[in-house]
Order: sequence, then C-alpha cells, then structure tokens
Amino acid sequence: MQAWQVHDLGEPGEVMRLADVERPAPGEGQVLLRVRAAAINFPDALMCRGQYQVRPPLPFTPGVEICGETDDGRRVIANPALPHGGFAEYALADAAALLPAPDALDDAEAAALHIGYQTAWFALHRRARLEAGETLLVHAAAGGVGSAAVQLGKAAGATVIGVAGGPDKAAVARDLGCDVVIDRREQDVVAAVKEATGGHGADVIFDPVGGDAYTQSAKTVAFEGRIVIVGFASGTIPSPGLNHALIKNYAILGLHWGLYNTRNPELVRHCHEQLTDLAAKGAIKPLVSQRVPLAGAADAVQRVAGGVTTGRVTVLPSLENGAAA
Repeated sequence: MQAWQVHDLGEPGEVMRLADVERPAPGEGQVLLRVRAAAINFPDALMCRGQYQVRPPLPFTPGVEICGETDDGRRVIANPALPHGGFAEYALADAAALLPAPDALDDAEAAALHIGYQTAWFALHRRARLEAGETLLVHAAAGGVGSAAVQLGKAAGATVIGVAGGPDKAAVARDLGCDVVIDRREQDVVAAVKEATGGHGADVIFDPVGGDAYTQSAKTVAFEGRIVIVGFASGTIPSPGLNHALIKNYAILGLHWGLYNTRNPELVRHCHEQLTDLAAKGAIKPLVSQRVPLAGAADAVQRVAGGVTTGRVTVLPSLENGAAA
C-alpha cells in the first residue's frame, strides 16, 4: 500500500515522504481499516516537528482522524493507532473505540467530525457548561476546531462572536453563523467585544490559539465567565495572571479531549451520539474546505501548519491526482 512516512523531524512539507510499504498487521484488539478519508489536524504538523505531547517512534505515518471501512463494509470513524496513521491507504485502529459514521455526512465530513467537534463539545458543554442565551467568543472561528465551536454554540442557543484573521476568514466565520465577526487584523478585539456585548463581556471563551488571543480573552471575559484553553496554535503558551482571575471572578479551564478516551470513554460515545443527532438535524456540518488526493497530503499538512486554511482539509486516498476540489 501507499503511505506517507516521517523518518526525520521537521516541517511537514520537507519530512513527509510517500512510500510503498507493507499493510500493517493488527495487534490484539486492533482492526485494519481501509481509509476512505483522513482529516488533517494541527497536531499532525506538530508531530512532524516533534512538538506534540504524543511522539510516535520513527518512522511513523501521520494522520490522527479518519473515516474508514471495515472488512465487512461498515463505515466508521476512528483515531488511527500510531505509528500507523491515516495518511495512507490502510490504517490500524482500536476495535473497541470505533464509532459509526453518521449517514448524514459524506466520508470527508465524517472524518472531520471527530476530534474537532468532540473537542468543541467537551469544551462548551462538559467544561464551560454553556447555557442558552449566553455569549460565546470563539478565537480562530474559521479554523477546524473553531468552526466546530461556532456551530455547536449556535446549536446550544448562544450568541456567538467569532474572531478571525483577514477578510476571507471573516467571511467564512460569518457564513458559519457567527452573530458578530471581528477581524483581528483590522479591529481592536477587546473594544469590539465590549461594544458587541454592551460592556458585559463574553460568558464563555473558546481559545485554541493562546498568545495574544488569551490576553484578549482575559480582558473581555464576563463576571463569572469561563475561558476554555484547548490549544496554542499561535505557538505561544500564555502565563495567566491568577490574581486577575480572582479580581474579575472568572474561571480558567483546560480541555485535553484525548484524556476522555482513557478516563471516560463512555462519555466520548455519548458525545458522538449527540453530534450524530445534530448532524441528522442539519444543525452541524463540518466545513471541509478542500479534498485532496493522497499524493497531496504533505503540501496540505504544511498549509494547515501555516494557518492559511479554513475549516478542515481532508485527504481522500481514492481521489486521483489532480482531482482535488
């Protein structure tokens, strides 16, 4: 089979190499899946650089989120078992963790439903306890996980303020359903949030960016508000002023979704049922901005790493070269 492999750490576009390799053999409790679609996530780029908390042994195949097909023809969603990741024609996965792919979504959309939407759902509902009528501020609202948070926030009855970088991404955030869109490159985010909320601030803030975004969050969070930290796409990990959290009476919450897979897997399944129901109702639909053939995976991962994409870029091994759309 064909698979992308990383033999040395570095930038994805430089270290990912497409090769002919043997199909991986399932271990105890594992299943071999034919990859129908693999969604690209920012952690794929971090793993190529050796900067992610999970460091698979070299060589490894990136790709942590797929829609695959079992031997008996079932369409499933899975997190591949590294080092045999999803940017390949076949991948391994934990048989007990397979989730049914929603009928309402195609392969690319189903692949993009899992990590981003589970992260957003756990952040908003499990950690922040978002309520209808509250104001939700989403940083990187046009990105993969940010777009999921926007849709789930709207589905929960919140007023959603989306922050995006540049007019193109701002337009995407608006199309996703944001009630207010702030272009961080053209506007003062803090002033814009205060104006949009009449000085109240945001009740819940979803932050996958860190750096300056967190600074803005601390200045715009409401009384008894909740800031949920889900990542550091900016590359800068902030150091919160706990005295500030005390004075303004807000909470700083961390969300590492992967822990639920081992600590509370039943809650992961419950979340998937909720997401499947919302997809069936048309309340959520993963934004797949581009579908690329397997040969285009390295370039696509590099684009995601550079922050120039919107929504999710997905790899479809069945696509022929040049068939990307």
